[in-house]
Amino acid sequence: MIRTAEFVSPRHPDKLCDGISDKILDICLEQDPESRVAIETAGGHGSVHLTGEITTNAELDYESIVKEVSGIDKVTHNVVKQSNFIKQGVDVGGAGDQGIMVGYACDENDEYVPQEYYLARNLCRFLYDRFPYDGKTQVTTDDHWITHIVTSFQNTEKEQLEQSVVEYMDFEVEDIKIHCNPAGDWKQGGFDADAGLTGRKLVVDNYGPRVPIGGGAYSGKDPSKVDRSAAYMARHIAVKELKDKRLSECWVYLSYAIGEKEPLQSTASDGKTSWDISDKYTVYPNEIIDFLELKKPIYYETSQWGAYGNGFKWDRDPRIGFLI
Repeated sequence: MIRTAEFVSPRHPDKLCDGISDKILDICLEQDPESRVAIETAGGHGSVHLTGEITTNAELDYESIVKEVSGIDKVTHNVVKQSNFIKQGVDVGGAGDQGIMVGYACDENDEYVPQEYYLARNLCRFLYDRFPYDGKTQVTTDDHWITHIVTSFQNTEKEQLEQSVVEYMDFEVEDIKIHCNPAGDWKQGGFDADAGLTGRKLVVDNYGPRVPIGGGAYSGKDPSKVDRSAAYMARHIAVKELKDKRLSECWVYLSYAIGEKEPLQSTASDGKTSWDISDKYTVYPNEIIDFLELKKPIYYETSQWGAYGNGFKWDRDPRIGFLI
């Protein structure tokens, strides 16, 4: 089976936007854990625009937040309070939106994520430590054997990248086709070169293209939005079911109607059969928030290297501590 996944560095323009949105969310939650936040960032070519809905007692200095994350000091914003029509459903414990959330776990590595995604992310992290700029990695595998590696990093010569990739692999690479800066070396990156948007790297934020996603973005949303909190809970359940049933792969599906706390679907699957998990796990929005401690300022970190496989609480089994 041939599979490919990519990852992007925190200086990629879309990731800068995710980081700004989640930094604003963290500051809101740090000062006011009951904050309601749905903030979107669009940036590029010297300016950043913020829009969305925030209801909070926190003091926010949008200009300083944006400059801290991206270095940009030209900021415009049009942010209003959360709609009362949404508030009336969330205040009584209902979901902050409708949607289907997908959780996943597999036994292919110590992070319980698809192997091609695992390889792309860890290579990106390794290269970013050396070259802290806008960059991307991509890894193709065939039955878990690496066949192609693609890397593009700003301010980095092709030869530097090739040497670093070979050093990272730490094994014979003769049969691997390595493509470093395939369009040529490049100096202009991030917001100087391209525009970015919050939530445009959905597949990178999840598990790579092998695993379906519900479609909702994570960054900039407080945990009343189930497209974030329930996705984290679905991952937690997938890890537990994988361990409990000794599976090689596990998918978990949770779906909700806006304003209602009872899930419409709560099932797990091993790819061949599926089973109901509604009697085993409590997945009401408020219970998820309390169980995973989601009113804490933890979200900027999730925007940098992904939400899964990095030791967050939803990656753990409370009976035995960390699984990964």
